[in-house]
Amino acid sequence: VGLSIVVPFLRSVFPGQGIGIAAGSIVLSIMILPTITTIATDALAGLPFGLKEGSYALGATRWQTIYRIVIPTTLPSLLTGVVLGMSRAFGEALAVQMVIGNAPHIPHSLFESASTLTSVITLSMGNTVTGSAHNNALWSLALILLAMTFVFVFVVRFLEGRNKQ
Repeated sequence: VGLSIVVPFLRSVFPGQGIGIAAGSIVLSIMILPTITTIATDALAGLPFGLKEGSYALGATRWQTIYRIVIPTTLPSLLTGVVLGMSRAFGEALAVQMVIGNAPHIPHSLFESASTLTSVITLSMGNTVTGSAHNNALWSLALILLAMTFVFVFVVRFLEGRNKQ
């Protein structure tokens, strides 16, 4: 979908080849949408029926019920869905690598090619000498990916803890 629909669309609308950060962002957004919507649907379905009915019985409108009852009650679960979707986005290396261009430079706009941490590590690790500066930089990139994973796991655990209270 990314190479056959998103990239040609971006190529026809914006300057450049269509391959770049914008294409990768659109593809990732499409890929994580099912995860977020499934968790959000489960959270909304798990809302006790009596909460909404009680709000209606007290004279609240539909929008007041959504704003004051539904969203505050399901917010931790909704945020958990967003964080899990973003965690999944970090794991999607191949799809992004194909539409982002995999160019080893720092881009100056959203429509320029770039490279992901995962693709830099996987493409360069076999060609480095142990102990060299390049090898140490690749291990540092891997450490950054590990730290980001820990942050997302910590955020999900924190939101789950808030949801159980």
